[in-house]
Amino acid sequence: MADTKTKYDIDLDSYILDPPQQEDLDELLRVCRENLEEVDEDLVSRAFKLCYVSHEGIDRASGEPYYYHPVSVAKIVASEINIDDVSVVASLLHDTVEDTEVTLDDIKEKFGDTVSHLIDGVTKISGVFKSRNTKQAETFMKMLLSMAEDIRVVLIKFADRLHNMRTIQHLPREKQMQKASETMELYAPLAHRFGLFNIKSELEDLCFKVIDPNSYKFIARKLREKKEAREAFIEEFMDPIEEELDDQGFTFEMKGRPKHIYSIFRKMQRQQKPFEEIYDLFAIRIILEEPHTKEDCWRVYSIITDWYTPIPKRFRDFISVPKANGYQSLHTTVITKKGRKVEVQIRTRHMDDIAEKGVAAHWKYKEGKEGGSETLDKFVHWVRDVLDNPRPDAATEFVKDFQLNLYQDEIYVFTPDGELRTLPQGATPIDFAFDIHSEIGERAIAAKVNGKMAPLRQKLDIGDQVEIITGNKINLNPDWINDVVTHKAKSRIRQYIKQKERQTADEGREIWEKKAKRANIEISEQDLTRIAQKLKFDSTQDLFYDIGKGSFDVNELYDVVKQFTSKGRIEEKEDEDKPAPATEEEIQETYINAARSISDDKALVINGELTNVKYSYANCCNPIPGDDVMGFISRTGDVKVHRSNCKNIHHLIQTDGERIVDVSWAKNIDSKFLGAVKVVGEDRVGMINDITDVLSKSLETNMKSINVNSDSGMFEGILTVYVDDIDHLGRIINKLQKVGGVKSVFRYE
Repeated sequence: MADTKTKYDIDLDSYILDPPQQEDLDELLRVCRENLEEVDEDLVSRAFKLCYVSHEGIDRASGEPYYYHPVSVAKIVASEINIDDVSVVASLLHDTVEDTEVTLDDIKEKFGDTVSHLIDGVTKISGVFKSRNTKQAETFMKMLLSMAEDIRVVLIKFADRLHNMRTIQHLPREKQMQKASETMELYAPLAHRFGLFNIKSELEDLCFKVIDPNSYKFIARKLREKKEAREAFIEEFMDPIEEELDDQGFTFEMKGRPKHIYSIFRKMQRQQKPFEEIYDLFAIRIILEEPHTKEDCWRVYSIITDWYTPIPKRFRDFISVPKANGYQSLHTTVITKKGRKVEVQIRTRHMDDIAEKGVAAHWKYKEGKEGGSETLDKFVHWVRDVLDNPRPDAATEFVKDFQLNLYQDEIYVFTPDGELRTLPQGATPIDFAFDIHSEIGERAIAAKVNGKMAPLRQKLDIGDQVEIITGNKINLNPDWINDVVTHKAKSRIRQYIKQKERQTADEGREIWEKKAKRANIEISEQDLTRIAQKLKFDSTQDLFYDIGKGSFDVNELYDVVKQFTSKGRIEEKEDEDKPAPATEEEIQETYINAARSISDDKALVINGELTNVKYSYANCCNPIPGDDVMGFISRTGDVKVHRSNCKNIHHLIQTDGERIVDVSWAKNIDSKFLGAVKVVGEDRVGMINDITDVLSKSLETNMKSINVNSDSGMFEGILTVYVDDIDHLGRIINKLQKVGGVKSVFRYE
């Protein structure tokens, strides 16, 4: 019999590593000992050896040996998520089944069923996230089910993605954008749902650094510039609180740190304010050590509000009503005597562990105590609720709803009996009704919110008490689809809409069949389908639906069918609006052979060399030289250029990633580009003249338009100007900031 042994068929117990690899193993074991309650060092060592041997001779894009990656993932699992030694073993081996000759049976034989199950789950998730189209929906649902069965599967995948994002600079630009967009769309919000705040924040910052490097560098530089002043302010703020807590016998840790870069950017965008006007850039956290309890958190809150003035609207009690992912803390924002706003978070050490480690901490708690974690059980229930009877013909909508639910924060509302219900932010009484029971949602005719009659479409607030009034018949309204946010409500309303559409289509078909019968016309379903497509319908179902609702005249169909039956054929014409999907090679060939005469300025370098391809700038984001940009190849072969932080390019990356090309700006561009700035200042006499003088005289800049609104002595103006590049726009902003009475100037998005 032939010898079928491969290089990984070794005695893992007696295998001796070379000194560099032994050092790596020793370092991993040290991390495990410091962060895990129990460590089977023999099990981890054998897994490390198989990891090294199976990946031997394989390098990553960075040029490093491939085994560095699974070892780094294992360290993250041990030190940053703190799960268990079995998860460390699975992390070391998570790529072996997919990338090497090692099989699941090999893993099961050497390391047992649990490790094998975890690796199988991680491998399935990897395939799911590569493509979330209709074909992948079934696999996606299986992934969610496996996640609900063993939370460690997805925690390992978080660690895997986190290390990939930390080393993303070694990938080509297009791959960076695809991975960053995917991470921002699914991994970061899913980490938020799992309560992994640190991982969620780092993933967002790493994605932001790829997607919008200019804004990332700007905010990072501003934070560095203000570091000393910020640290001095934090110390001044904390000193009296620390002294008071010490005097009253509290054992605590107090720390202050800046908010992560992406959250600052989002606040700047949401409030349309420059960096200098975002004041709550950091939060103070007070962590009470054991045996302090939640009652002590309220005592600390009282001490803080004795020293500083609280802002009532910014108070949040997540201790009495935890978030769905188990997060507990008191949040308040106070104002110092100098008018600075500071966010303060108060929690116990156990609450902090849950806040930092999320479901990972819940998992360990559940494993260690009978009955487990109620919050983890609620999370698993949420996952299963998302999977509640998804229709096979709506897989894409299902995935979209799932992503929507990931992003949403929660509100807490009450039934008339005082039962607490958790809903996504933006939920309406319709969502509430479906959350109680599907039949309640279907028969809802009115609602009472806090004892008063309210529209079913009204958005609910935290603490609302909601009562649903029902009728005897189904009262579903197709228009509700735009007013609900929960998967359960959307799924049922879509099902109802499809049902009504089928009824209308059946009525339309009946209208046609009666007319055809009177005219003694016979035509096959296949020929009807061809005619429907000629009339720009996707199917006969769509054609008959429009006839049924009266938006398409059955006589027009009759005329075309009559022409067809008289000629015995129908002229076929290619539908230019819906070309067949092209392969990547065909796309690139179309792209290279496209017309190349649109611009003489050669402002772009495309794929590193092609400068004379037809291109245009996207109106949605108006890129100018100096912006980080990406290109999208249209089906006609020309390139549409977007800023890399544009929401539209993110969507295109997900839906048509093979059409994304790397573009950069050429040097010495002799063209003008449209840019816009927003100016806020005092509404004084001569302000507009001073602004236009700066543009025309000092900067020799031509202005296309100016739109100004004034109110209560203040004005806001949007200036559209012709600029050379982003540096030119920056000079405009700096000059306008020096005009008397101007409070802030920033690029208008």
